[in-house]
Amino acid sequence: MKKYSLLLAAALASTFLSCSTSSTNTAVQAVAPPQPVLPVPSEAQMAWHEMEMNAFIHFTTNTFTDLEWGYGDESPAIFNPSQLDAEQWVRTLKGAGFKGVILTCKHHDGFALWPSKYTEHSVKNSPYKDGEGDVVKEVADACQKYGMKFGVYLSPWDRNRADYGNPSYIAYYRNQLEEIFTSYGPFFEMWFDGANGGDGYYGGTRETRRIDRATYYNWPATLRMVDQLQPSPEVLFFSDAGPDIRWVGNEKGFVGETNWNTISNDTLYAGKAGIEDLLNTGSADGDKWIPGEVDVSIRPGWFYHAKEDSLVKTPEKLFEIYLTSVGRGSTLLLNVPPDKRGLIHENDVEALKGWRQLLDEAFKTNLAAKAKVKADTFRGKAAAYAGANVTDGDKETYWATDDGVTSGTLELDLGKVQLVKYVLLQEYIKLGQRVKSFTVDVWQDNAWKPVADATTIGYKRILKLEQPSATDKIRINFTDARANPVISNIEVY
Repeated sequence: MKKYSLLLAAALASTFLSCSTSSTNTAVQAVAPPQPVLPVPSEAQMAWHEMEMNAFIHFTTNTFTDLEWGYGDESPAIFNPSQLDAEQWVRTLKGAGFKGVILTCKHHDGFALWPSKYTEHSVKNSPYKDGEGDVVKEVADACQKYGMKFGVYLSPWDRNRADYGNPSYIAYYRNQLEEIFTSYGPFFEMWFDGANGGDGYYGGTRETRRIDRATYYNWPATLRMVDQLQPSPEVLFFSDAGPDIRWVGNEKGFVGETNWNTISNDTLYAGKAGIEDLLNTGSADGDKWIPGEVDVSIRPGWFYHAKEDSLVKTPEKLFEIYLTSVGRGSTLLLNVPPDKRGLIHENDVEALKGWRQLLDEAFKTNLAAKAKVKADTFRGKAAAYAGANVTDGDKETYWATDDGVTSGTLELDLGKVQLVKYVLLQEYIKLGQRVKSFTVDVWQDNAWKPVADATTIGYKRILKLEQPSATDKIRINFTDARANPVISNIEVY
């Protein structure tokens, strides 16, 4: 398995200096940066955090049968999109602000969206482009053209395969992974879920099959194989319990208000029961960095259904989901399913445009950009750790306190009275996630007025004030932390 790098080169390669001058000499005293609070994100995980929003695409025979889960007995002849335009998908998603796309290359029905040589249940036997089509390649090429990262989802469950449940199926699944990872890419994420076993076609037996989810797939060996197929850039693996990205325990669009990127996982298999609450909050004392990903669909279903054309989530609902996912330190994975034509439907396009407009309007002007900051304490009284670092626009600088000091206050002067609706904070998570609780006050009527309180921050936390407040000063009180707080950015809108 991949090693979780500490990402400490930038933090530990240089020494920050504070100087005092006398009439006879200049004394230079080194002030070392804070030690990391383990675990910390790998380089690839850090890049994933910074993506913030990715899109899911569910598209297969289900789109034409009006099902969510195909049984595996569908004829490839039904897969025949008349206007499939992967570039329209990617342009639409890029315009909405997404940084990556994850394509369902194979869902539970087993239909392969690429011409796999290991199965006949594939696009190669469909009328699409007279059997010469390759949807995976089209999406990969579109992502490359428009500067989007590309990810894949291959369902471990396969209701078409006669040998599902037998050892030979694992060889088949790995062969298909090898096809994907050697023919397309590079990939930033491989996604697999907890749907494993149940009723299906299974080559004509039409029966229910169960597997031992903990052992059947031998995930460690499978993921090692993928690592070797794509050693660089590092591909991240999503499942219920990681090992790199975890599910958040629901498909409703939110992660816990308390959201630790750390968790201790004793398994690698998908579908482990009874862990939804833990996945939603993570664990402050977790021994691995496995951040949560919020997967949710823009429609009630994951695949396109005409009956849901009027049920597309509104821009306002999508904005709310943004605040409860990205705004709680997670990454959003929003599913946008193409229709039978092979296009993202007009209703979905309009919803995404409206959502983008709401985001742009809400976060257009950072009222705290270059704001003066007063800190009640900062590390070694060195400018390298002073409060001004949280408003300088540099993500690699930060305010920090001395070792053992787990609380502190930052006061931001906005320069004039302005209406405040949102407060955004970011920890310097390359040194670990630390903050356990904090509060926000605004200056009104010559006194500090409390307006918000929260627990974790992590990569990003956006607090929406219950009542917008007119103020010229904001105070952040960090009341508890695992170790000295390390805050890289504060924005106000």
